Order: sequence, then C-alpha cells, then structure tokens
Amino acid sequence: MATVPSVSYSITVRLEVPAGGKAVSQLTHAVENAGGVVTALDVTTAGHETLRIDVTCAAKDTEHAQAIVDSLGQVGGVMLHKVSDRTFLMHLGGKIEMQSKVPLRTRDELSMAYTPGVARVSLAIARNPEDARRLTIKRNTVAVVTDGSAVLGLGNIGPAAALPVMEGKAALFKRFAGIDAWPICLDTQDVDTIVEVVRSIAPGFGGINLEDISAPRCFEIERRLRDLLDIPVFHDDQHGTAICVLAALTNALRVVGKSLPDVRIAMAGAGAAGTAVLRLLLAAGARHVVVCDYLGAVHKGRDDLDDSLRWIAENTNAEGYGGDLRGAVKGADVFIGVSAPGILTGDDIATMADGSVVFALANPDPEVSPDDAREHAAVVATGRSDYPNQINNVLAFPGVFRGLLDAQSRMVTESMLLAAATALAGVVSPEELGPNYIIPSVFHPDVSTTVAAAVSKSAGGRVRGLTEA
Repeated sequence: MATVPSVSYSITVRLEVPAGGKAVSQLTHAVENAGGVVTALDVTTAGHETLRIDVTCAAKDTEHAQAIVDSLGQVGGVMLHKVSDRTFLMHLGGKIEMQSKVPLRTRDELSMAYTPGVARVSLAIARNPEDARRLTIKRNTVAVVTDGSAVLGLGNIGPAAALPVMEGKAALFKRFAGIDAWPICLDTQDVDTIVEVVRSIAPGFGGINLEDISAPRCFEIERRLRDLLDIPVFHDDQHGTAICVLAALTNALRVVGKSLPDVRIAMAGAGAAGTAVLRLLLAAGARHVVVCDYLGAVHKGRDDLDDSLRWIAENTNAEGYGGDLRGAVKGADVFIGVSAPGILTGDDIATMADGSVVFALANPDPEVSPDDAREHAAVVATGRSDYPNQINNVLAFPGVFRGLLDAQSRMVTESMLLAAATALAGVVSPEELGPNYIIPSVFHPDVSTTVAAAVSKSAGGRVRGLTEA
C-alpha cells in the first residue's frame, strides 16, 4: 500500500445529497477522515430538493478507495450512484490510435495514396530498398517489443496484460519525440522465436525498443538482434535506465563535490538494469564498484556465476569483498539500487561516507525509505514521482530514438549512450543544480531535443558498438 494518496488510485464518486444543510461540506470531511484527498467536487445537476455531485479523490490503493466510498455512503442523506476508477477510464478502448497524415477526400487523392499510384513507389523501393527510409513510415517508427515476462514490478504476467504498458510507451514516444511507435506483444518466451519474429517484422520499422523482457534472456535477444538487423536495437530497461542514472549521478557528484573515478559505489541488483548501469558507469570512468545480488557481493570466488555475473566479477570488486549489501554500503560514497524494496534502512545509510548519494530506484517501493535516507544522505533520488529527483526512463528513450532516427543510424553504441547521459545532465543549469534538482523534469521542454541532438551527433561517426565492447 502506498504511504500517501496517489492519482494512480483516483476515483470519481457520483452521489445525490439534500440541497440544503451541510451535506456538501460533510462529503469533503468524509473523504479526509478516511485518509483520502479531494481533488475536485463538481455539481452536475441541481434541483430544489437534491444535488447530484461528482466527488473526485485520490486514494492509496484499491482497498483504500473502497474505504473512502464507504465513508461517503455513511454521510446522512447521501445516496451513492456510480463509482468510476479514473485510471481504468483512461484505458478504455486503448490509449493510442493510427490516423492518416494525408487527405483522402477525392478519387485523385485515393489513387495516389493507394492503387494504382502507390505501385510506382513500391517499385522504386524494390529497386532501392534504402528508399523505404525516405518514402514510408520506416523513417519515424519504432516497434516496442515485449513478451510480457518482466512487466514493471509485476513480473511474468504475459503479453495481453503487458499491452497497456506498451501502449503507454508508444504514447510517450509520440508525446515527447514525435515518433510513431507500435506495441508488439509476443505470445512466446522462447528466445529463438522472439529473435526470428522481430527479425521478420523489422523491415517496417526504423528501430526496435525491447521492453520488459526478463534477464538473462534479454541479453541474448538484444545481442542477436543487433547482429542480425540494420536498424538500432535498444533495450530500455537496460540502457534507458543506465543513461538516466549516469546523468543524475553526474549532477549529484557535482552537488557533493566528488568525482566519479574517486567515489566508492555500492550497487544492489545484478539483472538487466543493474548490469547496464554498471557498464555505463565503468565506461564513464567509475573505478571502485561493488555489486550485490540476493546472495551478497559478486566476486570471483563465488561458484554460482553465470556469464553475466562472471563479467561483473571480473570488472568490479577488486578487493574481493565477499559480504552482504549492508557491508558494501558501509563507507561508500554512492548507493545505487535497482533491485527490491526495503532491503536497507536509514541506519544503513548512516554508515555511508559524508556527503553520500543514494539512488533507491525500485518502484513503487524503494530499497530504502526516501524519508529515512534523506536524514543521512546529501542527495537522494528515486523512481517515484512523489519525491524530488525522479529518475524516469522517459527522460532518455524518446530523445535517444529521435536522434537515432534522424541520423538513420543502424546501431546503438556505447558512445551514443554516454553522449545522451552527458546531454541529459547538462539540461540542469549550474544555477538550478542542487540536492533536490539533479535531473530535469520529464516535462522540461529541452530534454528530448537536447538528448536527440547529442545522439544524432554521436551517430555521425563510426564508433564501437555495444556488442563489440
């Protein structure tokens, strides 16, 4: 259950109350007494005897929303009607649509857009397939591909249940970068099948955004598709997170007056996101990192290392620390969590070095309470929107793909990711930078354009690809 009411659990309750007396003010009190927050109160119909009122309020979760409704029903003279969940209402019929960019009002227009005129364009592309980037939606489209195996923090819920999330992703692509993105939800979790399906549909897209595919399969899927395709393949759970973390950490270290090569970093999470964050931190100059998973610190002496964990062991933890996360955090300058909720306490954060930086990014419940962490750390960031310094991937992926598409890039490279992180950090001016503002708002007007320009510039030269790193 969330600690405070959230718009994610916003409801509108339609009810009738007596026209006279204190009924209206009692509605507000009823919501507040139940722990909710009234965000709107609208009189929809007024009569001499009764008023019909829509009360919109925020709750902490579904059970709390029902408790608020029950509290409203106990107000004297109130008759309950319909209760609407505003989040579900937003999703009715889906959140995205396709529409034509050209008018189809006359026979002439129809003949050019479709048969017979379209045949000339098809033949031109058959002669020169590269013309597809110029003459079709390929120049501005991304496939958002998932198998539903690791959706948000919900786990393996399957492709149908993943569709609302992929729709949301597509809507963000359009809103923040003007990119037309299509949800592709695959009813298979077989690596070979996923690779073959994506390879087969790739001609219709300018880029592939892999989303919510569980580790370690996501690593192989991404690697194989990058080898097979002539369009960029980007796994947002990995590389979008890594860009945002590096950008935020760059600014956080500026706030506390420390440098990346010198700080000690303790990380929780060795999955897809954690590994990608680690790789980008090392590429940016980090030298002292200990990564922990649920078994403790990753080090060369462990006998359970798969290929991914072995790479981590070989590139971090030079001193061979073999203890748990709490021990790794002690004396560290930076904690980065991309793992599980409630694995640290404020007392653990108190053992970190002076001027410590805490990124507790498990969502919706962080690795440590942000309130407790803020009592001891100089800078705290989370993945949540109800605290300062929200690290949200929407800061990265729209601009990254805008830059890739504009440059007609055929790959995603480490240099492009570093350029994106540097550009994102630079959106926060020196005058704005502070403990509670190390990363710009997702609605900052310069985010996507600045990131896109940096990625496009980086894509202008041939640089080493991630699969070659």
